[in-house]
Amino acid sequence: MNVRIHKSEERGQADFGWLKARYSFSFADYYNPQSVHFGVLRVLNDDAIMPTMGFGTHPHDNMEIVTIPLSGRIQHKDSMGNIAEVKAGEIQVMSAGSGIMHSEFNPDEKEVLRLFQIWLYPNKKNVEPRYDQITLKDLEVKNEWYQVLSPYSSDQGVWVYQDAWFFMGKFDSGISANYLVKKPGNGLYIIVIEGDIEVGEKVLGKRDAISITEVENLEIKALSQTHLLVMEVPMHNF
Repeated sequence: MNVRIHKSEERGQADFGWLKARYSFSFADYYNPQSVHFGVLRVLNDDAIMPTMGFGTHPHDNMEIVTIPLSGRIQHKDSMGNIAEVKAGEIQVMSAGSGIMHSEFNPDEKEVLRLFQIWLYPNKKNVEPRYDQITLKDLEVKNEWYQVLSPYSSDQGVWVYQDAWFFMGKFDSGISANYLVKKPGNGLYIIVIEGDIEVGEKVLGKRDAISITEVENLEIKALSQTHLLVMEVPMHNF
């Protein structure tokens, strides 16, 4: 098992006034040759978007784009005709495929929007673009992992063109949870949304992350009220 700790304060950062971002991987003007991607996981941005601000219309192609609001709400418009609002407690996915245009704004006049934006390299190129969003409330199980993303349209959560699985979990202090890798050879990238955890002898706090390869199962212990996101992804090189 190969393990690497990614401390929150070591991430890249940018402050544009209207946007405060933390980058787990090289993005925009931030470049770290040691953190360009983790397998097919290309982007994990931890964004705070100020009230009434956002990203104007811009293009994407051949990327699976997942947005998880942590607080607040985001207004989405795209060239497929979708106009939607995605709130904390929901998850949004776009397969950019052959090409899309979209915009993202914080429509609230007072509340800061905080979200994770995650990009995955797809396993199929130039597919027909698509959009979906779901609420997570009906999936959530206390003190257990619950699946929010998979490769299968018939499975729980949203789906993507990639052999990837995302699970979230909210655990009480002292609870231990075991994660079993779904596909041999996949790696795990785990970020602590809130709280503190112990993995082996490693202790991680809020927004710290751990990446692990050559693993079949992993035990995580919550040291406080904890909210986690596990991203299991193929470890192909790009």
